[in-house]
Amino acid sequence: MHMPSLSGLGKRTLVMGILNVTPDSFSDGGKYFDVESALSHALQMVEDGADIIDIGGESTRPATFCDQAPLPEDDEIARVRPVIERLCAQRATVPISIDTYKARVAQEAVSAGAGIVNDISGLTYDPSNAGVAANAGVPLVLMHLPGQPRNLPAKPHYNDLIGDIKAFFERQIAVAESFGLHASSIILDPGVGFGKSAAQNFEILRRLPELKAMGFPLLLGTSRKRFIGSVLGDVPPSDRVEGTAATVAISILGGADIVRVHDVKEMARVAKVSDAVVYGIADDA
Repeated sequence: MHMPSLSGLGKRTLVMGILNVTPDSFSDGGKYFDVESALSHALQMVEDGADIIDIGGESTRPATFCDQAPLPEDDEIARVRPVIERLCAQRATVPISIDTYKARVAQEAVSAGAGIVNDISGLTYDPSNAGVAANAGVPLVLMHLPGQPRNLPAKPHYNDLIGDIKAFFERQIAVAESFGLHASSIILDPGVGFGKSAAQNFEILRRLPELKAMGFPLLLGTSRKRFIGSVLGDVPPSDRVEGTAATVAISILGGADIVRVHDVKEMARVAKVSDAVVYGIADDA
């Protein structure tokens, strides 16, 4: 499957480094809130092995994601656009992804140089996000979310977890195509950690091949999430690196094409060894 601007997709696992330009993200909120620290961290992630930098200006941690008060678009643009522009000016060697469910923010980011639109709402918030990606000729990530952003049910009900996720993707792929986006530019993300219990998150990882069978590249974002801490004695996000590594390896074995992570250096190594199993490795490597 052709995927613009993502060289290596389908031949090895791509590592997407997380850059939260926010004061309140669950794992690293505030650490990279100013442009200089964000730029420095992004360039370090590239040096550590990131294939994509995913920039987000609005926290989607549970405490803020359900407060019914989306960050104003102008504020979100003010956070992400300068970082994207600076990265492009530095001739960053990897594609930049904009993590937003708002079409106006996505448009500003793409105009500044972003090459991927990552929509955690799967187009349920603003379907015209697909038009932004289509007009710019960039890939779009559709994430499964059991409801609209900031209006998630406390305990979403699933008749069949994987079946319901697949049905959601089929509907939202059709929405994306109605805006002129070609299916070959769509990446699917099952939304681990969003509206799922710990058991359901692990079930998604266990049943990834069923989602892979839909024929689209898969993106998995498990990094430092609560369900990992839940089986490690409720350790804090910073102490979930080994648990994250396990989920990254399992994701790759299950068919993940892109893994979205905080700890790029460590997870790039996990991906490289996992790829040796999935894709093979030369005897003289």
